[in-house]
Amino acid sequence: MPFAQVNGLNLYYERAGAGERLLFISGTGADLRNKPNQMDGPLPKHFEMVTYDQRGLGRSDKPDIGYTMADYADDAAALLDHLGWPDTKVIGVSFGGMVAQELILRHPKRVTRLVLACTSPGGAGGSSFAFHEIEHLQGEERARHLIPISDTRMTPDWALAQPETYAQVLATMAAPDPYADEPNRAIGAHRQLEARARHDVWDRLPDITIPVLLAAGRFDGIAPPQSQLNLALQIPGSVLRFFKGGHMFMVQDRTAMPAIVAFLNA
Repeated sequence: MPFAQVNGLNLYYERAGAGERLLFISGTGADLRNKPNQMDGPLPKHFEMVTYDQRGLGRSDKPDIGYTMADYADDAAALLDHLGWPDTKVIGVSFGGMVAQELILRHPKRVTRLVLACTSPGGAGGSSFAFHEIEHLQGEERARHLIPISDTRMTPDWALAQPETYAQVLATMAAPDPYADEPNRAIGAHRQLEARARHDVWDRLPDITIPVLLAAGRFDGIAPPQSQLNLALQIPGSVLRFFKGGHMFMVQDRTAMPAIVAFLNA
């Protein structure tokens, strides 16, 4: 298994595909052992893609210390050093989009094109849903709370009208974590949520000068549409595209991934 020693940590990463370089930065609680994931999608067919378990998650180290968004961005830059990549295209999804914003602002020469998917700037531009406030919820209770936020079309009336579909969504979102008993797994996830809650790059976003695509779900209550509009106004020359779906629009709308690939290859 490939590990990179970066900033005093062992980061687990995976690499696949051929073509131009692409770093994929994933979201809250992501673990590459959970399948399917980004490595099973279309991106490795178009790029030499690397993705990784961020600090506190998956098979990467989970130190019980405070994490900052700067730490996450510096981890990504150090991983690029480990790979021998001077620069790369980047996709950041949800929390990964927050990391990607910090990455381009702290290490501007390392990113050539950027996709920010279903993410938020924090501060005056608006924050994503406060996951740290529901950290205590588990299983079905957590899933029932999140379903209508993840996709604002999935209202209580929708659930009553679509009982089989709702049951499938509930079962998927309430599935137990198979790695819950691993050492420091809970504390690593908690430390990520702490850093996430402090994310705020709003005032620095005008410093971004590379091409940026803002890709979002029209029915996303985690990274709301207004936050996407704010990002578009604050990042010079950025392009905003809404797709049919919620926070999972990249799998809900089949046009989303081709549009992202086309932007990265433009």
